[in-house]
Amino acid sequence: MKNNHLLEYTLHLADNALIIGHRNSEWCGHGPVLEQDIAITNIALDHIGQARHFYQYASQLIGNGTTEDTLAYLRTEREFRNCLLVEQPNGDWAHTILRQFLFSNYQSVLYSGLMNSNDEQIAAICNKGLKEVTYHLRWSSEWVIRLGDGTDESHLRMEDAISRLWPYTGELFIPSDFEDFACKNNTGVDLAALKQPWENKVREIFDEAGLNIPHPGFSQSGGKQGLHTEYMGYILAEHQYMQRTYPQSQW
Repeated sequence: MKNNHLLEYTLHLADNALIIGHRNSEWCGHGPVLEQDIAITNIALDHIGQARHFYQYASQLIGNGTTEDTLAYLRTEREFRNCLLVEQPNGDWAHTILRQFLFSNYQSVLYSGLMNSNDEQIAAICNKGLKEVTYHLRWSSEWVIRLGDGTDESHLRMEDAISRLWPYTGELFIPSDFEDFACKNNTGVDLAALKQPWENKVREIFDEAGLNIPHPGFSQSGGKQGLHTEYMGYILAEHQYMQRTYPQSQW
């Protein structure tokens, strides 16, 4: 049971990074200006790099010839444990920026806590990943402020992004069974303890951007249990196409 929970926890961390990395990669060649096209593509690569480290660790826990590729390319939708926020569509630039800010803020407080994990592998991955996440958070924060405090059009687009994405933020702090287990044996962290610093950062950036935090409401959830939105199937169809069409292919 211990190994099963550790495996699910590790896959959850990997899946979050992989799916938002895939989403961000969809901007490659389509960014609003060249500099930001390169920035969002590099952020995508950072996330995929984090996912690789977690998948490599998960493959060690499983054994039996499992690799990072089999975990990324050969699992079904119901086997993925990512939160629903990261699979939401890119939408316009405001939606992508807000999704990145909300998730990078979460990763920042999460990885900071996980650097003290009693699992040396998880602690090491998060220690390395936090350096990248710190940049992601700063970059996305600046864009939230720029768009929220910009033109009437950019402000409206940020408000629309908030209304669409905020219902998916609650799930970040609703612990699954494997997160509860990880917290109790000091492999993971207490999600409840992360919520206040996460909200404080959101409030700081939203205040500077002239944006309002929505009133508490219904939270969409289920991703950690493998119950995803309709978008997840399309993501995996594109992401896994080559491996499923040409099995065992390698770069």
